[in-house]
Amino acid sequence: MSMSEYVQTFTILMADDDEEDCLLAKDALAEAGLPHQLRWVSDGEELLDYLRHSGSFIQPDAAPRPDLILLDLNMPRRDGRESLRLLKGDPRLQKIPVVVLTTSTAQSDISYSYNVGASSYIAKPASFQGWIELIELLTAYWFKLVELPARKY
Repeated sequence: MSMSEYVQTFTILMADDDEEDCLLAKDALAEAGLPHQLRWVSDGEELLDYLRHSGSFIQPDAAPRPDLILLDLNMPRRDGRESLRLLKGDPRLQKIPVVVLTTSTAQSDISYSYNVGASSYIAKPASFQGWIELIELLTAYWFKLVELPARKY
């Protein structure tokens, strides 16, 4: 099955304060041809508001449940480390796959992320071609190969 043969639209939530990285991910997703909605929040507070339908995301249609979360560790207000710990500690949210996508390659960040429940840990690519390759691999794995839990909120 090619990416263009998907029949379901997938929701990807990217939590990252770097708007340029979000635009690169958006363009790479378009290039991959995956039917998707890319939602973006710029810090851990917004991430948790989105997932819990609170704050500016109180309306359910403003925050569809993501099929995958791309999480940066270094964000303002509430960083990705604490956000990941809280998300994976919430029985309503803990089954959502979280790929840590960050600039840090520190072993302490990698170990911490896996210890609190990250599904994967990936260093951000340095080029647009790297973003395309990453997104193609991620989407093929998460939306073609892996069996995800049923969508429930």
